[in-house]
Amino acid sequence: MSVAGEQRSGFAPWQARVCDRVAAALDAGRLGHGLLFSGPALLGKHAVAAYLARRVLCMARAPGGEPCGQCRSCQLIAAGSHPDLRDISFIPTRDGTRLRTEIVIEQMRELSAQMALTPQYGIAQVAIIDPADAINTAAANALLKTLEEPVPGRYLWLVSAQPGRLPATIRSRCQHVEFRLPPHDEAEAWLQARGHDADDIAEALEAARGHPGLAHEWLEGDGLKLRRQVAGDLAALAAGRASPVEVAKQWTADEDVVLRLRHAADIVVMEASHLTDPARTRSLAEWFDKANRTRDLMRTTVRADLAVVELLMAWRGAQRGR
Repeated sequence: MSVAGEQRSGFAPWQARVCDRVAAALDAGRLGHGLLFSGPALLGKHAVAAYLARRVLCMARAPGGEPCGQCRSCQLIAAGSHPDLRDISFIPTRDGTRLRTEIVIEQMRELSAQMALTPQYGIAQVAIIDPADAINTAAANALLKTLEEPVPGRYLWLVSAQPGRLPATIRSRCQHVEFRLPPHDEAEAWLQARGHDADDIAEALEAARGHPGLAHEWLEGDGLKLRRQVAGDLAALAAGRASPVEVAKQWTADEDVVLRLRHAADIVVMEASHLTDPARTRSLAEWFDKANRTRDLMRTTVRADLAVVELLMAWRGAQRGR
């Protein structure tokens, strides 16, 4: 089996299904130059797009269409230096101290100029933009012009977990490749194949609402343990056994505050799903919105501890009417 074939065989079942469908359409000439790979984060959208790029650019594809992994084109892709393949994401700021939080117009102008050139290896050019929903307004306008003026052998592939944030004009000019959560049994089997404990898998999948990629990330790291801690903290606050100030200090003491806030919001959603009291459900929905707004504030210069204290005080207040 070729190197590329080994990579393809390593796909999760839901990735393989999407990959096979798109590859067949590409081979049959049924796809245009603009594709939008969409669906929840951590389902492998970029991995599938990258494999398909290797498939398009390979100079000596194996029977069945697999990229050979050995030709000059495949070697350059493996080295990250193929002139006809561009991976576009966040670039450093002008002072080089951090990465930008947006994809900017200069990147789209450079892409447009590149796409106007003849492919150096004479096959095609592929550009993968990820996350496409991070394109700012000026960059989106520049990208739209490129999408509106397709050139044969040029592929623009957008990857997004939040496609709704893209302008409708861009979405309408792309063919959609949607990734969906797999059946529970398939997700469970995939996690078991990665050596996770059965009891932990059940808990993680329930917490992740059936999302195997998210469950795997939590099981590989401390995400599930952190979620348990957050649930315990919320219960202690509701019972008056903990102080909002002390819990906020713990939540903001490291780099996991955003994940803690995400867990807190998810826990509240799960609690609300089992309720029949409209007033209680409404109260939890309001706190859920507040938790998400607080999480957004973590990306600003606001004092994290003060914002989280306010959120946790609201949580304790919301429990008094139970």
